[in-house]
Amino acid sequence: MKRAFAGSKRAFSWVQAGRELLAVALPLMVSSSCWTIEVTVDRMFLSWYHPLAVGATVQSAMLFWAVLVLFHNCASYVTTFVAQYSGAGQPERIGPVVWQALYWSTGSGLLFLAMIPLVPLAVARLGADPRLTEWQSQYLVSLCVSALPTLITAAVSGFFAGRGDSWTVLGINVVGMVANVVLDYILIFGGLGIPSLGVFGAGLATALSACLSAVVGLALFWREPHRRIYRTWVGRAFDGGLMMRLLRFGVPAGLQWWFDSLAWTVFLIAIGWMGAVELSATSIAFAINTLAYVPMLGLGQAVTILVGQHLGENSPARATQTTWVGFLFTWIYMSTVAALYYWTPGVFVDWFSGTPTGTADDPQLRENVRQLTCRLLQFVAAYCLFDSMNIVFSSALRGAGDTVYVTWVSAGLSLPLLVFPSWASWYWNWGLGAAWMFATLYVIVLGMVFLGRFLKGKWQTMRVIEPVGDLDFIAASKSVWLDLNGC
Repeated sequence: MKRAFAGSKRAFSWVQAGRELLAVALPLMVSSSCWTIEVTVDRMFLSWYHPLAVGATVQSAMLFWAVLVLFHNCASYVTTFVAQYSGAGQPERIGPVVWQALYWSTGSGLLFLAMIPLVPLAVARLGADPRLTEWQSQYLVSLCVSALPTLITAAVSGFFAGRGDSWTVLGINVVGMVANVVLDYILIFGGLGIPSLGVFGAGLATALSACLSAVVGLALFWREPHRRIYRTWVGRAFDGGLMMRLLRFGVPAGLQWWFDSLAWTVFLIAIGWMGAVELSATSIAFAINTLAYVPMLGLGQAVTILVGQHLGENSPARATQTTWVGFLFTWIYMSTVAALYYWTPGVFVDWFSGTPTGTADDPQLRENVRQLTCRLLQFVAAYCLFDSMNIVFSSALRGAGDTVYVTWVSAGLSLPLLVFPSWASWYWNWGLGAAWMFATLYVIVLGMVFLGRFLKGKWQTMRVIEPVGDLDFIAASKSVWLDLNGC
């Protein structure tokens, strides 16, 4: 009888873990899908505008993201701090740590504005088809303007996501998505008295919608209940010690994404050197892949949050359970999408083969891009299965604070498995297929390494927040300082 009861208790516990994960993950998955819809619609409209426009914008976007990702993921890593403070029952520490992320975001965003004069030089270094250069510059300038509000939104979203309030994160992203889609159509093709701005209009729509999301997020962050419970206003003072702790874990987390994004950017640049058709087909394949990949980032974020909360309450067994449930959900989803990519690629590719507006059409060029994209989706189908490992197990490690290891793995594997083979495929004329083969291998190896690290279990003893004794010392030190200064 005891054995049967124990078994049923374990079964109930796994069911509860699944429900807990889905409660946090579903809004975040929909929120991530909002970003996917933004990007997909943006690129779909641009492909209608001109068959090569999407290639120019994706290359610029990846160059921008390769720089932004370091700052963005450091700001958003505040989610893990909020999660562990919530699990440890220390709500008064949440507001101050989010403010440190906001200071980081503001400084980083201003840096991107200062980099705008360097955009022509950066675009020239891409060495792409001369037809794309002007579009790349226009789009990249707009993205640099969007960096500041995007980083602020990342920090504020961490406040809500880390506490498990993922519905608010969804609301912030829905506002940005709707604004972006509407502005995209108006500004790209013209309307409401506004002339057609083409690629520049797409970038401008991105910047304006990012500003709207940031304003909404800050307004919700400063609501009265949050000011009272989490000190979201009185905790605004700069805290050097807390900032250094955030950077200690956040910078490696950002570097992990930076190395990965930089490697994929080099991959895309090398493809661009092969030709405009190869670049556009690869860009469209990437855009289609976001339909599978980005929603799973929402589930990965939920794993990070719940692992952080469970470790904050000293329950590593629950953290482990959450991770395995997350992997099961992700594997099922990715397997379904991989089958669709492999057997019915034309269904997805045809979304990017619409009739262009306001530009001369080239039917043969469109057909060449379409056929090549269908072939590339065979590679996407193969590596997206292993992306489920990459997403879930790296998310669990980040939720514990094992960010240095994750960074070294990304840096160590990207150079020999993605960066150098991409360049070599162009330099020695190995062809587009060889470059994509190495890209697939990179994703497979990365996922297996993260799985191995997770199974070793060292992450279960890690924390990003201060021990309770340290917090008592900090509180006592502040009390003495106030007494000495007559406060």
